[in-house]
Amino acid sequence: MKLRQQPSLWLVTKVASIFFIICLIFILHRYYTFYASFDQGIFNQVFWNGTHGRMFQSSLSSSLSTNVVHNGEVPEVFYHRLGQHFTPALLLWLPLYLLFPSPATLAVLQVILITAAGFVLYGLARHYLEAPLSAMICVSFYGANAVIGPTLSNFHDLSQIPLFVFGLLLAMEKRKWRLFWLLAVLILTVREDSGVVLFSIGFYLILSKRYPQIGLMVCTLSLGYMLVLTNAIMPLFSDDISRRFMIERFGHFTDKEEATTLDIIWAIVSQPGQLLVHLFSPFATKVKYLLGHWLPLAFIPAVSGTAWLVAGFPLLQIFLQQGESRLAITIRYALTVVPGLFYGAILWLAHHPKQFKPSFQRFWTVCIGLSLIFTLTSNPSRTFYFIIPDSIQPLVYVSLPQQWHHVAQARKLLDQIPVGASVSASTYLIPPLSSRREILRFPALQLRNDAGNVVSIEYAIADLWQLQQYQAAFKGDRQLLVDYRAIINQVLSDHQYGIIDYADGVVLLKKAALSSNQALTNWLAYQKQLKATNQP
Repeated sequence: MKLRQQPSLWLVTKVASIFFIICLIFILHRYYTFYASFDQGIFNQVFWNGTHGRMFQSSLSSSLSTNVVHNGEVPEVFYHRLGQHFTPALLLWLPLYLLFPSPATLAVLQVILITAAGFVLYGLARHYLEAPLSAMICVSFYGANAVIGPTLSNFHDLSQIPLFVFGLLLAMEKRKWRLFWLLAVLILTVREDSGVVLFSIGFYLILSKRYPQIGLMVCTLSLGYMLVLTNAIMPLFSDDISRRFMIERFGHFTDKEEATTLDIIWAIVSQPGQLLVHLFSPFATKVKYLLGHWLPLAFIPAVSGTAWLVAGFPLLQIFLQQGESRLAITIRYALTVVPGLFYGAILWLAHHPKQFKPSFQRFWTVCIGLSLIFTLTSNPSRTFYFIIPDSIQPLVYVSLPQQWHHVAQARKLLDQIPVGASVSASTYLIPPLSSRREILRFPALQLRNDAGNVVSIEYAIADLWQLQQYQAAFKGDRQLLVDYRAIINQVLSDHQYGIIDYADGVVLLKKAALSSNQALTNWLAYQKQLKATNQP
């Protein structure tokens, strides 16, 4: 049967195509206008090292390691990122990157993964629902803020979760158990904590009594895997899981300076009062987070017991962490909640078929429209920076002609850095430079090379113009602008580096080089301009 003879599937295909094209345009535009940032550079360097046989190594990840952050050591080029995040599933996409070795490839891959997940969701919905209602579920998926936002961000490992989880649930419904277990293993290999998603599914299978034995096996597998991985395997690579990530995320449950996952689990369950406090506070923020997830599904997951069960443990993991960013619906963690909510909505609709009346369908359409509006106004990862100002008072806005002019100027300096040279770059210049062995985030200027020697970086490039645009409203950017100026002036006065080129607030330095008179003059003039406008 031809696609056009299946109106609902044809609708899904059209919406998916629109989603794919629009997301692809915006995410590539974000990358090529230097709004992709540090994480995009990390994953690109991991893939680039992988194509050279150095699996999961990254000097950029090393700069975030506990040895650097807490012990004051210099970053290492041979640092294995598996000590921070255990992500073997990324190897699936290494052949694609080998064919198209570029940070932009990862952006395209992310959009492909999310778009494909929507088609698997349609198949899952059709197992229970009529075609028109299944199509509505898929349109909701492509219109969800919790889907669009993470899709438009830097590449991340959790972009694999919707595809794998929807596939696992569909395999379960079709009783394709070999495929079910294969996808269960793939979910576990996405990253060290993705077993939480799988555990929640197993928990649902037990309580719903659908497949209690399989549910018990899933819970045992996922919990056992996470405990063995985080307590025995990841520490072989580094101490990051206990000294950094557990403390940064769940340090409010313990007074220790380092803690294993077992320590944190015990600290949480042994303090039920504190657990309840952190589960519900800040109350308004968490309610808003849930409403954002429920909106594109017309709030159906709010009344679906299945949705609460399947999405329950990923939600619990997010709610118990500290820090505000975890509750931003446009960042990657939101994707761990999405499959459970959509599956719960499907089962609820299957048990309440009479609820899908024309009036409810109109209400649902309005909800999807509102979700799209909120996605645009939330400006996820500054993707729509040229449409939505980052601040109204004071006004912070960068127009498209402004940014493309700046990109052209910065490109002239980037092109002067040799392909194999070591480099230190400011955050938004890291992705286009990250296909190399030795790269750090400015102002770090030393690393340990493959010979085990501590060496100074050959080139350094910093974009102060970008910080200048945002410093009026953002304290972090204002402080970086002050710090960058001080560090650049210091290394110039010490003759450690010379300024070999300058353009539009971008400074290019080279180790032990004589400064270009013109570049130095332009740099000094730029600093005077900053002072004249009362900027740091």
